[in-house]
Amino acid sequence: MIVVTDTKLPLNVFKKGKVRDVYECGDDLLLVVTDRISAFDYVLPDPIPFKGVCLTQISRFWFDFFEESIPSHLISADISDFPCDLRKYDDLLYGRSMLVKRAEVFPVECIVRGYISGSAWESYKKDATVCGIELPGGLKESDKFDSPLFTPSTKAKSGHDINISFDEMKKLVGDDAAEEIKRLSIGIYEMASTYALENGIIIADTKFEFGRIDGRIAIVDELLTPDSSRFWPADKYEPGKGQPSFDKQYVRDYLISTGWDRNSKPPHLPKNVITETQKKYIEAYEQITDEKFTLKQETYK
Repeated sequence: MIVVTDTKLPLNVFKKGKVRDVYECGDDLLLVVTDRISAFDYVLPDPIPFKGVCLTQISRFWFDFFEESIPSHLISADISDFPCDLRKYDDLLYGRSMLVKRAEVFPVECIVRGYISGSAWESYKKDATVCGIELPGGLKESDKFDSPLFTPSTKAKSGHDINISFDEMKKLVGDDAAEEIKRLSIGIYEMASTYALENGIIIADTKFEFGRIDGRIAIVDELLTPDSSRFWPADKYEPGKGQPSFDKQYVRDYLISTGWDRNSKPPHLPKNVITETQKKYIEAYEQITDEKFTLKQETYK
């Protein structure tokens, strides 16, 4: 298994994002998760080795976990199921790729918040609201909500997404679809949170994407990974302050410490920051899946 920062496959490029390279593969799509890492809307010059494997395998775990509850776009994450002409790229694709169905993706990010943190905490401190939702006074940073909040946003092609109300979401996707997506989002979050807590992880918040596949609403993209969620170690949870997390916060903190202006080329990451960030992704993988992370290819077939 190799570190992957870029891919060049003999397929038409569907799109390339900050982390994912997506190719057309017949009627389907091939999604490849690289080891690129982004922060503050920039792709950084140094990868986090095997981050893409961790993200893919965590998503794969959750797609399997919810297989009986909701349709997804996943066809297979086993490269032996991929078209034969891709087998020569086994080293590149192992562990970090999924063959998925095309979907008519809804133009919203579906965010569920179980705890008050990040931008939600900043908003609450200003006027006791989160995304326009009025909340009781007296909440502390990282407190758990009485029930999860559903706070959709638009999907920006560049820069930050923009929070919208549920009524605005209805205008974008239709009343029935909005209600169903909200129900599914909260249901998935609650089920995943219960499971994760048993494995020592608090899912503070997360975001989902949905689309229509063969007329049915299905979950697409990644699912409940450290890049799309805020994971906290349960044994260190202490309301009233920010929490340590299983994600790229270590990278963000380093970048802030350098004085980088966030408008110019990002600085390189020192080896210790790369190593510690990699450990966070591996820890998340191991606690969520209850499996030991390994570089052996056969593990991810």
